[in-house]
Amino acid sequence: MASKRILKELKDLEKDPPTYCSAGPVAEDIFHWQATIMGPPDSPYADGVFHVTVQFPPEYPFQPPKVSFRTKVFHPNINPKGSICLDILKEQWSPALTISKVLLSICSLLTDPNPDHPLVQGLPTCTRMTGAALDLKQALKLETLHSSSSQMKLLVQPLGCVFQTSHIVTL
Repeated sequence: MASKRILKELKDLEKDPPTYCSAGPVAEDIFHWQATIMGPPDSPYADGVFHVTVQFPPEYPFQPPKVSFRTKVFHPNINPKGSICLDILKEQWSPALTISKVLLSICSLLTDPNPDHPLVQGLPTCTRMTGAALDLKQALKLETLHSSSSQMKLLVQPLGCVFQTSHIVTL
């Protein structure tokens, strides 16, 4: 049943690929896919190209695929090994979901991180954005300011995105 469903999703992807995404099997293994996600233009990842591995379990679609980034990503919901903290890949999975919807959800996560459920503890998360999009290159050149009352570090990005963390980030 899994292979039949995966083949149907592959055909659907070929007909109508999700915005900023492409995906397909690696070699002849229908259960192992590689996906490519273009950084959404309204995100800090604009102009980036991100490679993602998708492993479908034999019980698919009744169990979610295992999805992970192969490209290193500086993101609070993606750890250094590429694991993704996304509810639809865990407890909110439904057999009604497709790999196309999963890829769109990952694109959405790149645009709107979930600071309430960080996968990487201590990584600064954006708590306030101005109208301008965060420039990732500038975000990596953060200034450290010290708060005398709470001893918390505020990392301020020039475009107005304020990060808060209890750890000092050394770049």
